[in-house]
Amino acid sequence: MGGAVVTLVERPKAPAAMDLFAAPAALDPAFAANADAVLRATPVLEKLLEDAGQSSLLRDVELPLARILAQMESCGFALDVKELDRIRAELDGMIAKASADIFEAAGEEFNLNSPKAVGAILFEKMSLPGGIKKKTGYATGFEVLGPLSAEHPIAAKILEYREVAKLKSTYVDALPTLVDPKTGRVHTTLHQLGAATGRLSSTNPNLQNIPVRTAAGKAIRRAFVPQGSGTALVAADYSQIELRLFAHFSQDENLLAAFAEGHDAHAYTARRVFGVPDDAPLDPELRRRAKAINFGVLYGMGSFGLAQSAGITRAEAREFIAQYFARFPRIKDYIEAGLAKARTDGFVTTILGRRRYLPDLRSSNHALRAAAERMAINAPLQGSAADLIKLAMVRVARGIEAAVDHEGRPLQANMLLQVHDELIFEVPTKDISRLRAVVEDAMENAMTLRVPLGVHFSSGPTWADLE
Repeated sequence: MGGAVVTLVERPKAPAAMDLFAAPAALDPAFAANADAVLRATPVLEKLLEDAGQSSLLRDVELPLARILAQMESCGFALDVKELDRIRAELDGMIAKASADIFEAAGEEFNLNSPKAVGAILFEKMSLPGGIKKKTGYATGFEVLGPLSAEHPIAAKILEYREVAKLKSTYVDALPTLVDPKTGRVHTTLHQLGAATGRLSSTNPNLQNIPVRTAAGKAIRRAFVPQGSGTALVAADYSQIELRLFAHFSQDENLLAAFAEGHDAHAYTARRVFGVPDDAPLDPELRRRAKAINFGVLYGMGSFGLAQSAGITRAEAREFIAQYFARFPRIKDYIEAGLAKARTDGFVTTILGRRRYLPDLRSSNHALRAAAERMAINAPLQGSAADLIKLAMVRVARGIEAAVDHEGRPLQANMLLQVHDELIFEVPTKDISRLRAVVEDAMENAMTLRVPLGVHFSSGPTWADLE
């Protein structure tokens, strides 16, 4: 697979070339037919890529990245199985406590794993608002319980119970069975075509989906560790990358200035939208609302979605959105122009030319059309962030390979995982500063934008310590 990333562990050797041809009779003839079909299709596909302006995306990003992902999969991520046993006991305790709280609030015990039983308790016995009865009982998904959780503790506890129980079964119970006995590591599969936006996805196990902000998610991350003594984990993640790309694309002077001057974008937005002077203290609640507005606009939310996200009334949400566009006028122009172009083209593009086709932009169905419009606003941003981190990974891998100190000593570092805007590495503790220099240069200079690219670093003995 080449040597784009120098690793600390011995990787399994690929089969020797001669072994593949030692018994040609045993090979499936379909393999040869598939190879011939790809060869015949190559000139046609190359022409289509060239016409779409995507040749560089394939040549300079996706093809080199395939080798790096193969090395990351082969390397794997070390798992402390004994720590996982302790985490299992913790989560069992959390599940028991949540169950007891729910039963106390309900006044009786019932099957928490039965949506029908949950619906009957909440919407019949307790008469909570928002019940929607279907043939099989009341709907009790997050879209129903989420809005209720702010005012009704039992709804919040049921969501907590479900999250912890799911994490326990998905990760704590399943991970030990996925540890390779030879390496002591978990080897996830990373998919380059896993998402329509261009983001990578991870399966068997999905290491990108472990929550970072919940107690249960943090507990599970404690079991992921560097392998060997004298090693540490290092994380490098882009700071507010989608907002930075929003500023780059929209060219809004106020948003560009916020990043150029090194401001926290959400605090900056709060001061502009709510009229708080720069030299006055900022109420954290206003920053939280500004953050909801920033991401609401990013994801194409209307007043209804923003009201739910920020925990405010719909009238307040409409007012906040109006104030936002008044303070950042180029953003509204960018969104309207982008939607108009997307309706004409039938697709949107990322910064490197990746396309996402959105035929529902022309749908007569309002719900389908509205969903496509939200995608048309967000896909260029999320997809460009995916382009950026992929290009950064290629640059980081080359930087690690080329890094040699004054004594001729190579940099021994593994790129273990990518979680959207974040890269996780395993490195000897004595080489953390060397790795940081390589990664910082590669990530901050992966692209030239109208705003600086900020990268945040952290290190520690477990994945949980990187937050």
